Amino acid sequence: MTIDEIRDNFALLEDWDDRYRYVIELGRTLDPMPEGEHSAANKVQGCASQVWLSRQLTRNDKGEPVLSYLGDSDAHIVRGLIAILLTLCSGRTPTEILATEPAAVFDELGFREHLTPQRSNGLRSMVERIRNDARETLAAST
Repeated sequence: MTIDEIRDNFALLEDWDDRYRYVIELGRTLDPMPEGEHSAANKVQGCASQVWLSRQLTRNDKGEPVLSYLGDSDAHIVRGLIAILLTLCSGRTPTEILATEPAAVFDELGFREHLTPQRSNGLRSMVERIRNDARETLAAST
């Protein structure tokens, strides 16, 4: 699934109840996170729900670092938000991640007006965690 496909599907759904159902469905598409990855080190602080992001570092054919993620949450809607976020950021180089503005994409999809303040704070925490990973990876590779 690409972010453009998600945008197109959102555009087809005018009612926010339907959009929430779609977000929940996106959460069901997340790759399963092994139980051992549900660790304190992978837990995202600042989220009202339990959220884990597990990072894997590989290299592409140019030798550049690539960050890939598994994500999980105990809340269905949050799992869907993770799925959208990982569509934007997982499998990308740190430079690509830092050039991406996930908050702008979530705003474009209408989430600013339709998420509780706690979920909005949690989403910001997830974005910042991935962006920090990208900055740290870039710093380590120079």
